[in-house]
Amino acid sequence: MSFTASDIKQIESKGLTLKMVESQITLFKTGIPFTNIAEAATKNNGVIGLNDDLITKAIAKFEEQKNDVSLLKFVPASGAATRMFKFLFKFLQEYELDGESVNSYINKKKLKDLSLFMIGLEKFPFYKLVIQQLESGHIKFDELNDSQKVWYFVKAMLDKDQLNYGNCPKGLLPFHKYSDDHIATAFEEHLYEAALYASNGNTANLHFTISEDHEDKFKKEFSNVEKDVTENTSINFEIGYSYQEESTDTIAVTPNNEPFRNEDGSVLFRPSGHGALLKNLNAVDADIIFIKNIDNVVVNQYKEEIAKYKKVLAGILLRLQSKTFSCLEKLDNGNVSENELTDIVEFLTRELNVRISEEFDKYSEKYKMDYLVEKLNRPIRVCGMVKNEGEPGGGPFWVNDKNGNQSLQIVESAQINLKDKSQKNILKNSTHFNPVDLVCGVKNYKGEKFNLEDFVDHDAAFITMKTKAGKDLKALELPGLWNGSMAYWNTIFVEVPIITFNPVKTVNDLLKAPHQIK
Repeated sequence: MSFTASDIKQIESKGLTLKMVESQITLFKTGIPFTNIAEAATKNNGVIGLNDDLITKAIAKFEEQKNDVSLLKFVPASGAATRMFKFLFKFLQEYELDGESVNSYINKKKLKDLSLFMIGLEKFPFYKLVIQQLESGHIKFDELNDSQKVWYFVKAMLDKDQLNYGNCPKGLLPFHKYSDDHIATAFEEHLYEAALYASNGNTANLHFTISEDHEDKFKKEFSNVEKDVTENTSINFEIGYSYQEESTDTIAVTPNNEPFRNEDGSVLFRPSGHGALLKNLNAVDADIIFIKNIDNVVVNQYKEEIAKYKKVLAGILLRLQSKTFSCLEKLDNGNVSENELTDIVEFLTRELNVRISEEFDKYSEKYKMDYLVEKLNRPIRVCGMVKNEGEPGGGPFWVNDKNGNQSLQIVESAQINLKDKSQKNILKNSTHFNPVDLVCGVKNYKGEKFNLEDFVDHDAAFITMKTKAGKDLKALELPGLWNGSMAYWNTIFVEVPIITFNPVKTVNDLLKAPHQIK
């Protein structure tokens, strides 16, 4: 692959090396192997089912230990809200105000999304804000006919010279309307939620991964809400921000695997998906880290229920981490009896879901101990899983790696060979879905931070087809943050209720009960 001196200068300016870029191009050429799923992780086969006793004990464990560990809530929040309004952008492009009525347009094209948007118009948290925007432009909303109302409303929302919601960070959009004077963003809701479970003493620490262009907007939002949130919760907030590093961008290529070039001749690089945030996660310092997406929030009346299950997951993590550390200390001391080795193996298999090599009994005593240390001395993640109700995305599976080892992983459907009937049947029989609800222990038994880069399966990347300026291109995404980036962590899946999963993927999701004030 020949790169010009200008190309190499561009590559190095991003913190990349020529060797790294060439290895990315090699991946495009060779392709990325599909994940080999062995079976779906189901209740009592990789997924822990909760009962009242387990819930009570896990919460008690968390409450007992939370002030002895540092807590942090980590929120991926760099995305703009463009996809939320995809069907509305299309409406503005296609619909002619002087032509047919909006109802005729909806019926002809069978646009359920647009119909629901119209029906729920006054229930959206930004309804009055949009009306005020229209009035500032001397448009009298009440005097418009139904078609005009929808068109002008959507245009005021999305037009770059008006509210420009489509280019706003999703975390700073109006999400929940408590009153005319209090419309909460997702960012604000994360603060209130963190106060319930991610605080030590009277301080809660949060870290948001954002676009560098939006940092001033997030800081302004925090200054606007800090006083009220602090007074209402009696909690002070320490907020950190970081950006997706340019060095995690990946090269785009043509369908023939040649570097894709912009109109000015420069090479096109693209952000490499949420897997790039592993660097950000690796840079923060806390004993226990809660991970939750920016759009997965609820109105106040549901927050206690949400916090309850966060405490459950954290309590399960602390219990398993304590046992893990105890096992590692014994192994480190070197004086482990045969019975103690058996107990450690049982703990690994029964409670950490680690499948031990069939050759284990043939190992020498020293090699047995080294093997167990290697299996135990890893970051731990406890992941909430909800019952699958047809949502797109990843789920929990037992996976075979290239060395024949089997482990629990979160796998996206794009990673599975759907042309293979047996693989497709395993996917079809899966029972749970990944809502991105993780509690992570990222330090070892000596209190030292793991280098999370050491636990990545680099083969678990993605190649996707995109377009730019009307031309097809292939894009490379790094192993997802909770997929291949955490492949060699010890993983626990726990079934949590559907109320814990309330993402706002489309604007109409704001009409659902967890986002509406009763």
